[in-house]
Amino acid sequence: MLYPQRLGQFTREHADTVAALLCGLLLFLGWFALHLGWLGFAFLLLPAAYVIGGYESAREGLTTLFKEKELDVDLLMIVAAIGAASLGLWRREYHLIIDGAILILIFAISGALEGYAMQRTERSIRSLMSLTSDTARVLLQGREEEIPISQLKVGDEIVVKPGELIPTDGIILSGYSTLNQAAITGESLPVEKTVGAEVFAGTLNGYGALQIKVHKPAQSSLIQRVIRLVEQAQTEAPPSQEFIDRFEKGYAKIIVVAGILLATLPPFLWGWDWETTIYRALTFLVVASPCALMAAIMPTLLSGIANGARQGILFKNGAQLEKIGKVRAIAFDKTGTLTTGQVQVFQVVSVSEYTQADVLKASASVEFYSEHPIGKAIVQAAGDLDLVGAIQVQAIPGQGIVGIAQEQQIIVGNAVFVQQYVTNLPEKLREIAQSWEQTGKTVVWVARGVEVMGVIAIADQVRSQAAATITRLKKLGVEQIVMLTGDNQETAYSVAKAVGIDRVYAQLLPEDKLDVIRRLQQQYQTVAMVGDGINDAPALAQASVGIAMGISGSDVALETADIVLMADKLEKIAVAIYLGRRSQLIVKQNIVVALGFILLLLVGNFLGNINLPIGVIGHEGSTVLVTLSGLRLLK
Repeated sequence: MLYPQRLGQFTREHADTVAALLCGLLLFLGWFALHLGWLGFAFLLLPAAYVIGGYESAREGLTTLFKEKELDVDLLMIVAAIGAASLGLWRREYHLIIDGAILILIFAISGALEGYAMQRTERSIRSLMSLTSDTARVLLQGREEEIPISQLKVGDEIVVKPGELIPTDGIILSGYSTLNQAAITGESLPVEKTVGAEVFAGTLNGYGALQIKVHKPAQSSLIQRVIRLVEQAQTEAPPSQEFIDRFEKGYAKIIVVAGILLATLPPFLWGWDWETTIYRALTFLVVASPCALMAAIMPTLLSGIANGARQGILFKNGAQLEKIGKVRAIAFDKTGTLTTGQVQVFQVVSVSEYTQADVLKASASVEFYSEHPIGKAIVQAAGDLDLVGAIQVQAIPGQGIVGIAQEQQIIVGNAVFVQQYVTNLPEKLREIAQSWEQTGKTVVWVARGVEVMGVIAIADQVRSQAAATITRLKKLGVEQIVMLTGDNQETAYSVAKAVGIDRVYAQLLPEDKLDVIRRLQQQYQTVAMVGDGINDAPALAQASVGIAMGISGSDVALETADIVLMADKLEKIAVAIYLGRRSQLIVKQNIVVALGFILLLLVGNFLGNINLPIGVIGHEGSTVLVTLSGLRLLK
């Protein structure tokens, strides 16, 4: 029983191949029967070869004809094959029936090969789909229970054991492990994760058991958004493909009209015999069909999309892959894009009576329970110190925080706030604080009682790969790179200088960023915008290509952008531009090859140097060649 089931499954999965094999077998037996003079047997086998090999093409061609009132190349192939067979029966030159059957066989083989080629691209893209778990192990009243992913709610606690896929995005409550995030972010090395870290659905847990809290609906997880966007990318045709589709419809009509003229006029104009005239008209239908031209674009773009997905670059559709290769100017948001968006302690300076550790420990004691990003940065910097949380803590928003630690009052905040509690601010520290502020850093003063202990510089960290990315983009020939930010001039220029950007627009509102993008488009036409926040969404939408940071980016930015960098790796922008330019080059090469083959075959047909099977081999061979050429981008 198992063998028939496997045979049935194989037949369903490889229907085109099975049809081509049967068509070839029947064609060979029919030819052999004709060779032996068994006409009745041959006339039984050869029609079967026509039906089995040409059924799918005839069905698709007739469906297009009756439903869309359009002609397509599938129907033209069938008409040419049936015409050759009819001519052979009429003239009793039965080798023409063989020619028509060879046409259908080669067309069937070509269809099967193209199907396998495209399946390779499909598999590469759809490998994302296998990264989603169907169930999650949830903790319910101290017991583990498996439930469908769709039933997970925000706040649920789930358990992931070593070697299992993370079922949904969440925050680690307990445990420590390494996670393989390659399929989601393109990172080649496993990433260490512990309490408080965010994990993503579809990543593979390493050696440690993890307890995770669900912090967003399962359908909003990063992998689910990726899957939806990839599915959208596969169904949306880019402008170039839409143009080719429109061209094909008009071109097919021209071929039919030209074929009719070629089948009727030559005997009157040049004295050809009717057999030669009809045969060359049928060959013309085959060699003039634009199959290779139709295959010049989409296989290439889908391969580029698949390649990008493997490297953590998500193109929402083929049009964006085309556009990114034409980008002449790029605008970067600052916070969360060129920088990490997470403030950290940059430097600590203390007065002579105290050490840097004393300053950090005192400030961290009052910031211990703070939710403010600056407070968290200070506590994180003092992590190795023996901290004790202060009591009677009172925070004054926008100014500072006060508390009692070791029976002494600790004051942490800006200069104006701290000055209310101390006798004076040391002049040396004032100068240091001023120099920090001029380079865009936030200054936090720390005092104990009425004495200043020191100052702490807080800064948003520039991404480690930012400078190298800007350098790489300039080498790729991007003509203009600018930075857009709502931050102050000093901070903006310090970050721009660190990463190598010369042109800066600071203190911008969202609508101001939009205006800058419009001005850049007037000058450079194709402009990319890279951002992560809600305030970047208008500019991302206006840009020719909007690029969002996948991890740190807001939902609005991710939905608005055309390309998503899954691992927040800026260097992937250069890879995306390279893929775009490479895809354009391959598409142009494919179009030249396709048109070259059509022209060559047409000339050969009019000169009488090719017969129908050779025309079919040239036509279908060029189609397979162009399809395989497009798959080069999978590498």
